[in-house]
Amino acid sequence: MPLVELVMPKLGESIMEATILKWHKSEGDTIQLDETLLDIATDKVDSEVPSTVAGIIKEILFEVNAVVPIGAVIAKVESTDAISTTSIVTTPALNSDPTPTPKPIQEEEIPYTPTSLTTQEQGITPNNSDVKFYSPLVLNIAQNEGVSLQELEFIQGTGNQGRVTKKDIFNYIANKKAGLVTVATPIAQIISDPVKENSKPLEDFISNDSFASTLQNGKLANPEEVIISGNSEIVEMDRMRKIIAKHMVDSVQTSPHVTSFVEADVTNMVLWREKVKQLFEKREGVKLTYTPMFIETIALALENFPLVNASLQGDNIIYKKDINIGMATALPSGNLIVPVIKGANQLSIVGLSKAVNNLANAARNNQLKPSDTKEGTFTVTNVGTFGSIMGTPIINQPQVAILALGAIKKRAVVVETPSGDAITIRHMMYLSMSYDHRIVDGAVGTQFLAAVVKGFESWDPNRQWFQYV
Repeated sequence: MPLVELVMPKLGESIMEATILKWHKSEGDTIQLDETLLDIATDKVDSEVPSTVAGIIKEILFEVNAVVPIGAVIAKVESTDAISTTSIVTTPALNSDPTPTPKPIQEEEIPYTPTSLTTQEQGITPNNSDVKFYSPLVLNIAQNEGVSLQELEFIQGTGNQGRVTKKDIFNYIANKKAGLVTVATPIAQIISDPVKENSKPLEDFISNDSFASTLQNGKLANPEEVIISGNSEIVEMDRMRKIIAKHMVDSVQTSPHVTSFVEADVTNMVLWREKVKQLFEKREGVKLTYTPMFIETIALALENFPLVNASLQGDNIIYKKDINIGMATALPSGNLIVPVIKGANQLSIVGLSKAVNNLANAARNNQLKPSDTKEGTFTVTNVGTFGSIMGTPIINQPQVAILALGAIKKRAVVVETPSGDAITIRHMMYLSMSYDHRIVDGAVGTQFLAAVVKGFESWDPNRQWFQYV
């Protein structure tokens, strides 16, 4: 019987590795075709990997929590499938991507050379022009061993595209404990900088109250030195929360955020939904919420503002022809995930309602596929769901904008009537959009928001929704 090699499947264009969460089978176990072999996690979503062959598991090559490159062999199965004629079988991409799975990656063994010099003395400086990616496993090891993010920047990775692997960080920690490698602290960097003419002495600078506050609360503070007093409980963040935290910090460090605010009268939308929601649910089998109504209008506005539906790569602006809107979804655990509605501008209100409900239910039940969270071009977050009237959202990289929808509130407002101004009760809401000021200026950002508001306010309260099916 042939020995078949199973590899880590392709999970998306930007995903280069995955972390093994759980093996459902052990060596010597029998596995059936399409039976779940293991659970894996990427920086976007958790997934199950099925076996592409039936047989007996002869060898498992990676342990739980190992970070495995895409295309690497993860297990060997003695096939009992009569149609197997090859000794190497690659699992298909979980997102049905027709791109062939790359050949297994064989990492070259590169010895770690200890040194007693600091990284600055060796003339090595971290590459700050690119935001480095660190796998959840590496970050967890770094946190447990007291390795700062500044130190991670100086570790020479031997993984794919120079990434720091588990072996790299363990070698670094071993040599650091042996006193063979040291890294200068941020304060040492300040001392080593040339003193500018007429500048204040370093002692005066350090004694400054704002600097002292930075040492206690900012980047220079050591997390281990945080003073815990009173009745407290320490709980380590789960894996997903750590990934979210890293994405948020990376986004703020990558994009100069600017947030603009506008107000919209959504009375027509409220009246229309109240009028048709029962018939809509009875006919279509899904509830009609405000989200698909908002997304329909936003998608139409994005067609007229392609710069808001773009990405930035170096000095190049990438205009996305597809309008794929991500909707931030809160999970029961308190974490957040962003499933994507593909081709939102081409869907009817019925299609959008079904897409919103299906993706939201899949997210809450941990049933999202990798393809459900990729290729987003713009993100909408409905902070009004929890009662917030407005927010300042953080951009979901590599997009350039994110729109927050506030709660709908009844307020007395002045409206123009044929007989003059009048005070009346209207359903009002705030919209706030954060955008990347490197390519989206205030004029474009506010014009886009104005177009969205116009779409909300001009919603036809007598619209026959079933004509759009």
